[in-house]
Amino acid sequence: MNFDRRHFLSLFTALTGTSLLPISNPIQAGSIVKSFPIACNSYSWLTFYGRQGKTWMADPDTSLAELAQSGLTAYEPAINSAEEVTKLIPLLKKYRLGMPSLYVNSTLHRPEEAQKSIDTVLLIADASRPAGTTIFVTNPSPIKWGSNDDKTDAELVEQARNLDRLGDELRKRGITLAYHTHAPEHRQAAREFHHMLLATDPKNVSLCLDAHWVYRGSGNSQVALFDVVKLYGKRIVEVHIRQSRDGIWQETFSDGDIDYRRLTTDLKTLNIRPLLVLEQCLEKGSPNTMGPVEAHKQDLTYTKTVFSGLLG
Repeated sequence: MNFDRRHFLSLFTALTGTSLLPISNPIQAGSIVKSFPIACNSYSWLTFYGRQGKTWMADPDTSLAELAQSGLTAYEPAINSAEEVTKLIPLLKKYRLGMPSLYVNSTLHRPEEAQKSIDTVLLIADASRPAGTTIFVTNPSPIKWGSNDDKTDAELVEQARNLDRLGDELRKRGITLAYHTHAPEHRQAAREFHHMLLATDPKNVSLCLDAHWVYRGSGNSQVALFDVVKLYGKRIVEVHIRQSRDGIWQETFSDGDIDYRRLTTDLKTLNIRPLLVLEQCLEKGSPNTMGPVEAHKQDLTYTKTVFSGLLG
């Protein structure tokens, strides 16, 4: 009977795109997800506020009011403690913002620090339950930001083991762990990136594809980006969206160095409907013509057009 029931539920989902499973079940890589709104990560707002001489979330009420004014209905914050989530949830409700995902820091390549990171993330998971968060994104910390230091083979083995442990514990809580990278993980033949995915169980560790960091970390290579999609596409549950022109991040999401229409087509071919998270950020050389609310309004409009094939 258990097999028959599971078979029926899987067949129903495959045919209709609708799941009859409890919403507390973790999202499995490769599943079709149509209920997600387009979300936005906190980092893009942080860079816009920084350009204006302000600090994102210094006044949480004002910050989230502006996010809501842009038309966004979902927010992916970077969270460091359970207390931060507890304080954030009432404001999310006030501005009718969902939090389908959140970003957590972790250090997993050193045994003495890994357990502390895992314990902290699990406390955040318990605190986020009232918000219905189903995806936790993490990028295990590089040894030194801005340096050319790389983790040893032994540290990579340790990190993968702990990443898998964390994903297993989150899965028991109905949350999917999505591995995320910045540029450092893609140097040295992308040894860190590949090992994290090859040495972990897909049931425990999915992928948050940060398209531009894969592109930049691979020497501004679309070949590398789309090879990653070919290799690990079925594990993608979330996509971070950012665009550049001639290698420089633009003020708004638009056509540029990365062919996001091709990415949409490739994901649709794989039957993947990931959570789409805007992260159009500013750096030295980025255009300076508008504030964060107008920029994110434009981002949202363009995203709905380019990714229309992945939206419900």
